[in-house]
Amino acid sequence: MTVVSRNGDRLTAREVYEIWRIRDVVFSVEQQCTEPDVDDIDLRLDCTHLWIADDGGTIQSYLRTYLSDGVRKIGLVATLREARGRGLSGTLLREVIDRWGDDELRLGAQAHLEDWYASFGFGACGEPYIEAGIDHLPMARPARAM
Repeated sequence: MTVVSRNGDRLTAREVYEIWRIRDVVFSVEQQCTEPDVDDIDLRLDCTHLWIADDGGTIQSYLRTYLSDGVRKIGLVATLREARGRGLSGTLLREVIDRWGDDELRLGAQAHLEDWYASFGFGACGEPYIEAGIDHLPMARPARAM
C-alpha cells in the first residue's frame, strides 16, 4: 500500500476528481449527508490530502488534514465500502500521526467510531454534536512527548 500525499495547491485535476468522487460516494450517497462538500479548505496551502489508490488510480481510502487556529485537524476520512476491513484508513491515520504527532491533533469523529480513534490515542475533548445529520464527538490526541 502506497500512501500518496499532496498539498492542496499541488493537486492535479484528476486527483481533485478522484477525491471528490470518493467523498461523494461515501458521504453524499452512502451516508446521505446534505451539507455541501466544497468548503474552501481543499486547495489551501496548509491542507494536505492523503490517500491510497488501486492500480487504476481510483482512490480506495482518503483523508485530509489542515491547520485550524494553529491546530492540526483531521477530517473527511473515507474508505470505499468494497475496500473496508483492509486497514487502509488506519494506515492513513498512522501516516498523519507519524508526520504531525509531535503536535496536538484534533478531529470530529462520527460517534460510532470513538473506540477506533481511541485505539490511535485520541480521546473525547468536548460534548457530542450533530453534523450533517450524524452524531459526532470532538476528539484530540495530545502532542507526543519530545
